Amino acid sequence: MGRGPRAGARRAKLHARGVRKKKPRGPITLAIDVGGTGVKALLLDPRGAPLTERVRVSTPRPATPAHVVEAIVELAGRVGDFDRVSVGFPGVVVDGTIRTAPNLDGRWRGFPLTRVLSLKLGRPTRALNDAGVQGYGVIEGKGTEMVLTLGTGMGTALYLDGRYVPNLELAHHPFRGGKTYEEYVGGAALAKVGKKKWSRRVEKVLAQIDPIWNPRRIYVGGGNARHLRFALPKHVSVTDNVAGLLGGIALWRD
Repeated sequence: MGRGPRAGARRAKLHARGVRKKKPRGPITLAIDVGGTGVKALLLDPRGAPLTERVRVSTPRPATPAHVVEAIVELAGRVGDFDRVSVGFPGVVVDGTIRTAPNLDGRWRGFPLTRVLSLKLGRPTRALNDAGVQGYGVIEGKGTEMVLTLGTGMGTALYLDGRYVPNLELAHHPFRGGKTYEEYVGGAALAKVGKKKWSRRVEKVLAQIDPIWNPRRIYVGGGNARHLRFALPKHVSVTDNVAGLLGGIALWRD
């Protein structure tokens, strides 16, 4: 469903302009990206191009459903009118209900996110794992493609010919030294071992994933991707974090 990294870069440039001249014909999507440290939002036109500047608030602490929903409602009031809502969420989402939220708050389990936001915002709402949304902003839609996001945790998304394989949580699979992937390269690991050693760890993670999944392309995103310090294989690229919002348009492609 994606149009490739170059298309994502072009959309990011449009985002940088941040000027909304007139309302386009067709539905406007409010794209929300919920992260471990920040909640972001912008508006997308019917084709998925950004209409506004990206706005952000810090993820509330504690990151309970009530507090995060309040933050989303606040952002929605800052960006302007919209017709529908897409949410990227850091955990397993099934039919709009949160199953896991390992880096937020335990009260998310079983929370009907899309139903609550639809009522709060008065607009239809759809939600997907945040790495899954980010992938929709960059994938080419050919063969097997994988997304890894490096932030508070480690997000993973897998696609086959542009179709998302839901709820792949590779982050919580044991990796080495008794640690899961997320414990090995998550935000806490970066803070503990430093950028240089952490970067080497990510290199080992990529070397492990490659011969198992054999993806045609791997896209690495998330706020900590900027700390990578090794030469990436030709089929691996670092993506702009705005893809986590731009991919929200794909949730409405039925």
